[in-house]
Amino acid sequence: MTNSSPPCNQLVAWRGATTVNENTTTAVDQAVSELLDALVNRNQLQPRHLISVVFSVTADLDAMFPASVARRRPGWEGVALLDTQQMHVPGNLGRCIRFLAHGWLPEGRLPEHPYLRGAVSLRPDRQ
Repeated sequence: MTNSSPPCNQLVAWRGATTVNENTTTAVDQAVSELLDALVNRNQLQPRHLISVVFSVTADLDAMFPASVARRRPGWEGVALLDTQQMHVPGNLGRCIRFLAHGWLPEGRLPEHPYLRGAVSLRPDRQ
């Protein structure tokens, strides 16, 4: 049996972000799940393709750690996960969750960076 997908031999980094309407565990859990689903689906990823994901949240979010959502995903046990608080910049987008992920893609394929909900305003060129 042959594997029809090309080997994943290109190390890439992905950026992405989303926002939540309120600082609750339910809102953060839902937004992070949606964001990670977009990362995986848009880039046709399997957990084995991911090396690490660093999440940052704005200071107005402290209901839960975004990495705890990723830790519950099947197959993500081997992905290094980290949470951090983003520096405060006056006028910055509030209630925002961002990530920087590293992993493998087939040679020549460009990474697709998901910006969802209110975070679309951060990178309108990515839509």
